[in-house]
Amino acid sequence: MTQSQLGRHAVVIGAGIGGLSAACALADHFEQVSVLERDDLAPTAGPRAGTPQGRHVHALLAGGLQALRELFPGIEDDLRQAGAVPLRGALDVRVERPGFDPFPVRDLGVLTYSMSRPIIEFTLRQRVQRLPNVSLRPSCRVLDLVAGADGASVTGVRCEEGGAATRRLSADLVVDASGRGTPTLGWFEAMGRPAPPETHIGVDIGYASAVFEMPAGPDADWKGVMTFPKAPQSSRGALMLPLEGRCWMVSLGGRGGDKPPGDEAGFLEYARGLRTRTIHDAIDGARRVGDIARFAFPSSMRRHFEQLPALPRGLLPLGDVICRFNPVYGQGMSVAAQEGALLRRLLAEAVHAPDPLQRVGADFIEGVQALLETPWAMAAIPDFIFPETTGPRPPDLERNLRFGSALLHLAAKRPEVHKLMVEVQHLLKPRSVYRNPVLMARVMVEMAKL
Repeated sequence: MTQSQLGRHAVVIGAGIGGLSAACALADHFEQVSVLERDDLAPTAGPRAGTPQGRHVHALLAGGLQALRELFPGIEDDLRQAGAVPLRGALDVRVERPGFDPFPVRDLGVLTYSMSRPIIEFTLRQRVQRLPNVSLRPSCRVLDLVAGADGASVTGVRCEEGGAATRRLSADLVVDASGRGTPTLGWFEAMGRPAPPETHIGVDIGYASAVFEMPAGPDADWKGVMTFPKAPQSSRGALMLPLEGRCWMVSLGGRGGDKPPGDEAGFLEYARGLRTRTIHDAIDGARRVGDIARFAFPSSMRRHFEQLPALPRGLLPLGDVICRFNPVYGQGMSVAAQEGALLRRLLAEAVHAPDPLQRVGADFIEGVQALLETPWAMAAIPDFIFPETTGPRPPDLERNLRFGSALLHLAAKRPEVHKLMVEVQHLLKPRSVYRNPVLMARVMVEMAKL
């Protein structure tokens, strides 16, 4: 091994955004990296069973793009060549909020890209496959993790590959980016250890998505539309973003008994019932491409690995295994990419530590908490506007909601506050920037007016 390497073999479970980001991070520090994916992976971009949300609108936030640049230099060129559409935050997407239809349109210097989930995953997969020491192994189902003789470590995985007999793969490090985290939870059960505590926020969201060809004719003065509901009276909202191939993908969503249907007539009627008619009027008469896909999301979930006495040596959870976000906020892919970038930095720092893998595990779990604080709060606080939402209510919820409303009104009037708010929403800055004394004083003045 070279001086920078931490082991001979690392295994990544799952070839989604998180798994591919982790594989890139590991490639500089292990002789061989194996990415095990239970799905068959086609040689072209397309939906797969392991990503049931892949047929719905996905947002790559600017913070996620920043992390992907760190992991995959030149990734923006690859995305553009694949057909991704550049979006300038607060300028190219018409944001319709109650009282602001639309919210003030400004170029705030925040750039990201809009594309289908299969396109971004396929683009990352191609980059990972170019790494000489990384092997991508499709149709490989991980059965469980192999425990070390000490009962406190993970030394590999047992898997079935391509219908062949079960085999064992030894590994110095296993990254569980499987989504549900079944291998990790199975290890805790097998070892008789308590699993990490979980926080659940029940949201009972359902949404339906369809792709439409953009009609010929003059382009609108926007590329996409985000329509917020008038909460809590209604939960009906929608997001329409451009895709590769001059198409729009539209996702309609609602909660409880107001979820969108899966037939075309019902889909359009549901869109007609949005708080504004912008999206309905854009797609009414447009040619639909493919079927209407539906998805149900019962609850957000956060596993508190930081509350465990120690993480098993040789195991790292990542992505949805740690935290599964309410998808309406579009944070999942970006946070997974940020976790991959965090892992890359920590591996480089741990090279000279007495026990590099133990240090990486502890530092990663600590670093992830800082990454999760902003997106988790940004989802949990507004979710509790709806009285049907279940789970632990954030402290000072009413005050936080009033603060958010006042901040929004201030952002509508002041471009510098609008820019800061968009940077937080895109995970470029933490929510703690709102504690700036000057900003706080301005927000308090707005709160007094509400």
